[in-house]
Amino acid sequence: MKLRQHSKYALLSPTSMGVRITPFDRQPVHTSHLFQMQATSAESNVLSISAALGLKTKVLTKFVKDSPIALLIKQDLRRRGIDFEGKEIEQGGPWGYRHQFNIVDSGYGMRGPRVQNDRAGEVGRTLSLSDFDLNRIFKEEGVQLLHLSGLIVALSKETSAFCLELARFAKQNGTLISFDLNYRASFWKNRKEELSSIFKEIASLTDILIGNEEDFQLALDVHGPEAGGKDISTQIDSFKGLIDNVKKAFPNASTYATTLRQVEDSNEHYWGAIVNQGSDWVVVEPRKISVLDRIGGGDGFVGGLLYSLLSGFSIEKCAHFAWASGAYVTTVLEDFGMPVDEEQIWAIYEGNARVRR
Repeated sequence: MKLRQHSKYALLSPTSMGVRITPFDRQPVHTSHLFQMQATSAESNVLSISAALGLKTKVLTKFVKDSPIALLIKQDLRRRGIDFEGKEIEQGGPWGYRHQFNIVDSGYGMRGPRVQNDRAGEVGRTLSLSDFDLNRIFKEEGVQLLHLSGLIVALSKETSAFCLELARFAKQNGTLISFDLNYRASFWKNRKEELSSIFKEIASLTDILIGNEEDFQLALDVHGPEAGGKDISTQIDSFKGLIDNVKKAFPNASTYATTLRQVEDSNEHYWGAIVNQGSDWVVVEPRKISVLDRIGGGDGFVGGLLYSLLSGFSIEKCAHFAWASGAYVTTVLEDFGMPVDEEQIWAIYEGNARVRR
């Protein structure tokens, strides 16, 4: 993987920022009176790992002018060390633009998590090329890696066109591209033909292609051997067969990755991963992890993978670091990770939870 040299930013991503509200003590939403609110988006969650570990990162987004929620988001991005750029749009009255709300019951024991997305009037749906000076960002400042998520790609017709043009522009200017497919059926409703074409073109330009079994099949129409049974550790060959088929359909990428998750209950998962580069396969066999909040674990995996690739780790170390970064995020109440250092992530991979003094 050849990274562009002398770039201001290691990692850049378009995103629609919003807030996540979660009851205290993992209680259900409908019976709770106290909630925690935090800034969030899948793409900024991915960038948080690299930003916490010292790489220069940036999001391209949009804000509602004079909104206290917009101010909360900006302050939180600064706290995480993520640069941001985006126009400020007039709200247009009480029924105008706003930042999306993500309302989450994290679940507990046999009560599974529930997520409700409230995205009416979402300002990020209006992102477009005219909002940004791509020549300055990609040619003058420089970006090593553009990260795209299927969530922002599929959010609206405007963001679909924006992300596709970003991918094309990045490719033309020596910036590598990562694409986490993140298929969501509700986003694809009545847009399957349009989005399938866009996702396939972006995937054809991508250097790092990430998805789970559902993502590859439903977003890219790539099918693999049938997986079956509850024990995911017996399905490794099926997942590898799926990635082989993805490689044949989208051979431009140098790295392919998927996570493996078996849910015992809301607090106990078996977590694994597969990463492929050329003829090299790295399988992290599913291991039991204790889960405080599962939301964001997949973004943590992607964040750890991109950080380790940008840092020049071997493919084996990349897979291990990504697995441990995802596991790390499931131990915190926020849906993104801010590890204190690499050692904290490696200790998770090694199973070392002893106190460090």
